[in-house]
Amino acid sequence: MTIETALQNGTGWQRRFFTIWMGQALSLLGSNLVQFALVWWLTATTGSATVLATATLAATLPQVLLSPMVGALVDRWNRRLVMMIADSMVALCTLVLAALFATETVQIWHIYALLMLRSLGGTFHAPAMQASTTLMVPEKHYARVAGINQALHGSMNILGPALGALLLRVLPMFGILLIDVITALMAVLPLFFFNVPQPQRHTDSNGVAIKRSFWADFREGLRYVQAWRGLLIMIGMAMLLNFLLTPASALSPLLVAQHFQAGAEGLAAMNAALGVGIILGGLLLGVWGGFRRKMHTILLGISGVGVGILLVGVAPSDGLGMAVAGMFIVGGMIALANAPIHALMQATVEPAMQGRVFGLMGSLSSGITPLSLLIAGPVADWIGVQAWFIVAGAACLLAALYGSSNQALMGIERGSKASTPTSDAVALPESAPIVQSVQSAESP
Repeated sequence: MTIETALQNGTGWQRRFFTIWMGQALSLLGSNLVQFALVWWLTATTGSATVLATATLAATLPQVLLSPMVGALVDRWNRRLVMMIADSMVALCTLVLAALFATETVQIWHIYALLMLRSLGGTFHAPAMQASTTLMVPEKHYARVAGINQALHGSMNILGPALGALLLRVLPMFGILLIDVITALMAVLPLFFFNVPQPQRHTDSNGVAIKRSFWADFREGLRYVQAWRGLLIMIGMAMLLNFLLTPASALSPLLVAQHFQAGAEGLAAMNAALGVGIILGGLLLGVWGGFRRKMHTILLGISGVGVGILLVGVAPSDGLGMAVAGMFIVGGMIALANAPIHALMQATVEPAMQGRVFGLMGSLSSGITPLSLLIAGPVADWIGVQAWFIVAGAACLLAALYGSSNQALMGIERGSKASTPTSDAVALPESAPIVQSVQSAESP
């Protein structure tokens, strides 16, 4: 039975997909606990908002600068090899950082450099895994896989910080980093034994593959996104929210340490509440299914994120519990906002274009964050971290209000002549969906 036949019949896909998925899940756990440990080490060592913002900037730049080109490369290259090389690169970079900690020669700039290199690996891995999932999972199961992934990310927000806080007490930093090396290699192992299907290539009338240059594929991806007005508005909203929410996340350790006068356990409690919220939000979405129009569910989620962030921002110095409750709300609402977006994109973008579209979306939506991180550190040192949380929460509420009144955004699920992406490879009738798709799913 061919891959295509198996997918159409909904059989034979679980063993391959979930074996690969489990390796990715273990790698995600290792990355989360190491990220928590490194952020707390930087907080305890420097106590500087600027240092934390710069570290986040270093981990963001590769995605911002390279994602559009990486997406085009992922659509051209063997996606299994891309994931194998990317995960191996993450393991190697972490091993170098572990050696620096073991020899007590680590400097702050070492962490910046290695965070950037680890992020480079992730910039290639993420679109490759997302685009490959669409070809490994039958379309009728995409909602179930999306729910599983929401639960996975929620669990990581609980287990990663909790294990990170525990391991900081019992292991030296290089020992914690070695755990991430092992989990990254465990993500590579299944890819030696399972094939990852490739998308159909453009062919001529004789069935011979058409050779296209990298820049032709890159320009096609740009035109595809540019012609989709509703998607452009969604990306613009994401840019505004990321401008404010990314620094809030990066500065939360300082909020815990300086405002609430709590230790690593306090930060772990906030992250755990976020994780529980994501899990419960994903379960709610799985049972309820969301509103008939996905954009209504997305905007409800954005509004809820705003309410939760505001609660964190206005919490008094003895109100850590209030901040934890706020993060719980944020987690639940993130699930309601993110899952419909991923499902919508994977259900409407054709598999051969998904690497480019996901890459462009990631780059454009997060492209504003370097500027926000450069601004947030000094501003937070000047006026306090809480003020940033309050502004970010209010912006979420205003963005949801604007989105609900914008016709192009609210009609993003309805194909039309004006909103249908056009390219050399895609020509759709007026009544067709935005993009025809064969399979769809969300990836870890």
